[in-house]
Amino acid sequence: MSAAPRRSALGRTLILVGALAALVLASTLLGDVRIPAGVVLAILGQHLLGGILPGGPCAGASISATQCRVFDTIVWSNYVPQVLLGVLVGAALGMSGAALQGTFRNPLADPYLLGLSSGAAFGAALLFVFHVGVEDADLVLPLFAFAGSLLSGAVVLLAARSPRSSVTTLLLTGVAMSSFFSALLVLTLLYNPTGNLQVSFWLLGGLEGATWIQDGIVFAGVLIPGSVLALYGRSLNLLQLGPDVAQSLGVDARKTRVRVLLLASIATSVAVAFAGVIGFVGLVAPHVVRRIAGFDYRVVLSGAAVVGATFVLGARDLALVVFPGIEVPVGVPMAFAGALFFLYLLYRRPGRAGGWGGW
Repeated sequence: MSAAPRRSALGRTLILVGALAALVLASTLLGDVRIPAGVVLAILGQHLLGGILPGGPCAGASISATQCRVFDTIVWSNYVPQVLLGVLVGAALGMSGAALQGTFRNPLADPYLLGLSSGAAFGAALLFVFHVGVEDADLVLPLFAFAGSLLSGAVVLLAARSPRSSVTTLLLTGVAMSSFFSALLVLTLLYNPTGNLQVSFWLLGGLEGATWIQDGIVFAGVLIPGSVLALYGRSLNLLQLGPDVAQSLGVDARKTRVRVLLLASIATSVAVAFAGVIGFVGLVAPHVVRRIAGFDYRVVLSGAAVVGATFVLGARDLALVVFPGIEVPVGVPMAFAGALFFLYLLYRRPGRAGGWGGW
């Protein structure tokens, strides 16, 4: 990509970042408890500025000091952690999806298709069903999820290291692992039916109950693999020319595929561990970025993280607006929107669902 188009793509990406920032602010105004917008903004300002605002966050509002403290707790300890978790989870799934689509050169590849999310869901569900390490769930849960995701990813990695490996073989291996872990999950729930309700709600994906501690763990678990993935932009660009061409230009297609899959497994497992299964984010986000900012993976990877975060927050806000007072998992609106988009990808041009089509 030449200098001018790349500057244009970066400019459009900055617009996406600005839209996400505006949505983050708007999302803090929405929740189960109706709080005046002015009070919410004052509470945010009071905490972000270190409490230097005169008169406290509720100065000028017609509410009591006790009610002000309650609102402060709800906004800063409930709403804000939820919003931040949505940003982190959406960014992890969006970037992972973009990286996987690039390395497999397939527009339908995402963490769920390759079985990474199903493996992470099975590992994390073991904690809920058998109550293993519940006392230290914040630390144990991502470990269980990572173990399940890594187990699924390991099978795909073994297939990637085979001399006979191909993109089609790896994708079909991922589909097989997804079905395998889904079957294991059903058997686990049948073995201990008492955990069904909690696990079923968690498997639909949700941001409820997020805490600052969880946000910190997810931030670390997403920042490290995400930062490394961002360095593979040039390699993914060359892979789009084919493995042989990439090899002649100094990119080992097999090693790149293995490393990207491992990094995507880490980011996906952390996201699934704390937010459950939120489908289609990794599928849709990269397509939106390519439409807006082009095909350069140095832009697509970071752009997909921004768009993924926007989608997850948008799904949360939509559920709160359409179903006020009802706790609707964020995975539900994402599933509706993602399924429609998936069908669009399949049927927009007959016979070309397996390629890049018009992208």
